[in-house]
Amino acid sequence: MERIAVAAVALTARALVEADGGADLTFPQWRAVVVLGERTDGARIGEVAGRVGVTIPATSRLLRRLERRGLVALGVDEQDRRATRARLTDRGLAVRAAILGHRQAVLREIVATLSDPERLDLADGLVAIAAGLDQFA
Repeated sequence: MERIAVAAVALTARALVEADGGADLTFPQWRAVVVLGERTDGARIGEVAGRVGVTIPATSRLLRRLERRGLVALGVDEQDRRATRARLTDRGLAVRAAILGHRQAVLREIVATLSDPERLDLADGLVAIAAGLDQFA
């Protein structure tokens, strides 16, 4: 598992650099882009902070940097006008899709090298691992 986790981080690091449309993101910025792209209405800064694992002030600064780069739009949360909601812009969505697409292409290449029995066992195992890791997503 440790080898897979390390390799997954390395794969993401390469995708952040190599993906078409990549925006030279740091890992915390990438994590924020992933979180914001999960829902069309984005997320409140506090939600992003909790998922990324940094403080609200640090997340606010991170999101403002992404806003200056045209990847994120910040605005008042319509449910709670005291809160700020962040959403990905069209450019942010395109960058997110390019990086995810790059990673998925590499993973498809790896899976293509497996035999049919290996793929079947792998699929069941990965579903179980993903379910266990969901608590950290």
